[in-house]
Amino acid sequence: MDLVEVLPRLHLLRFPIGQAYLWRDGDELTLIDAGHADSATAIGAAIRGLGLDPHRLSRIVLTHCHRDHVGAAEELAGLYGTEIIAHRLDAPVVRGLAPAPEPVLLDWEIPLYEHGLTVPVAPPTRVDREVEDGDELGFGDGAFVVHSPGHTDGSIAVHLPRHGVLFTGDAVAAVGQVMLGVFNTDRRRALASYRRLAALAPTTVCFGHGDPLTEDAAKVLRASADRDSGLEVDHG
Repeated sequence: MDLVEVLPRLHLLRFPIGQAYLWRDGDELTLIDAGHADSATAIGAAIRGLGLDPHRLSRIVLTHCHRDHVGAAEELAGLYGTEIIAHRLDAPVVRGLAPAPEPVLLDWEIPLYEHGLTVPVAPPTRVDREVEDGDELGFGDGAFVVHSPGHTDGSIAVHLPRHGVLFTGDAVAAVGQVMLGVFNTDRRRALASYRRLAALAPTTVCFGHGDPLTEDAAKVLRASADRDSGLEVDHG
């Protein structure tokens, strides 16, 4: 696992597939997503390596229910007494009470999706707080849920308007270029969510896959959303 500073209060934790983010408010910590099921020890060590105490990990915000985002949440919560937060619509999947939704794959997505299945399955994971669009999450001087359905029904982004930071989960990706995320259950809804996120005009964008965007972020995100939406119209 790699640990990369994005901003003085924000670090990227990169796993073989996917990534999570650590936000710091003084000594209080928040994790956006939780990596693979076998990564709790590495996450705790990374936090300690920053001179921080993992027992100050107050919350884990899950952007959606997929295994590469939920994986270590249950173990981390057990170790450090952390609250786990997810959208109401994805919470049953996170808890292991419902199957993960099947994506509608484009042809070029199929080998990528099969590769992603090599990630360890996430164990049933408790959800302490179910959230909805617009809910405030209690960190980052005001962090708000932006419901972003299309990847899954309960996908969310997290917006920190006072810092200009947007965590997109898998609604948007930066793999080669900034683009609509892959493996969507409803591509048209995903595109609508993408346009909504771009309209927030963030200065820093943190993706579930790909390097964060820290330069001309609002312009790049808007142009990418327009491009992908245009392609969808062209293809019917």
